[in-house]
Amino acid sequence: MIAIINYDAGNLKSVSKALERLGFDAVITSSEKEISNSKAMILPGVGAFGDCMNSLKDKGLDQCIIKNVQEGKYLLGICLGMQMLFEKSYEDGVWNGLGLLEGDVVRFNADLDLKIPHMGWNNLIANGTDTIGKNIKAGEFVYFVHSYYAQPQNDEDVVFYTEYDVKVPAVVRKNNVIGMQFHPEKSGQTGMQLLKNFGELIK
Repeated sequence: MIAIINYDAGNLKSVSKALERLGFDAVITSSEKEISNSKAMILPGVGAFGDCMNSLKDKGLDQCIIKNVQEGKYLLGICLGMQMLFEKSYEDGVWNGLGLLEGDVVRFNADLDLKIPHMGWNNLIANGTDTIGKNIKAGEFVYFVHSYYAQPQNDEDVVFYTEYDVKVPAVVRKNNVIGMQFHPEKSGQTGMQLLKNFGELIK
């Protein structure tokens, strides 16, 4: 069973339905017991970084996630959920993240001729090889909606990136911690393949 973590801030049902279509057993839960009994965790996210981290902490789920990751359980962060995997965000202040990946989350440069948020389809560019990217071809498109992006300390943690004036990490991985800046559940066949790859890691 995959635990989709419910902390009142995420695209829970669309992720759950995508996993259901792929044949994976998933439950939307805020129960530490259910999360600890699961085979893997998904941390979705929509909204502001600080609010979402505070909600996780209020429910005691931040330490639950960290403990399960330390025990070797797979974790997938989606969109804001990916950003929360990092050490710090500068979204409307300075906020500590889960610290599972080294690096910060910063805003796109408003002085450049960019539309913010970065919204819509953009292509994936390989930065290395990893099983999470199995059957994903160079240049495939996925759907992004975000005004902030991660700056990982370690380039080897980036599996795919996209370009939006700067290199934007799109898929990151360090051991059992995986993040996708885009919404795989809204990214057609490519997104479904990536979710399938994640599900197959935990069999």
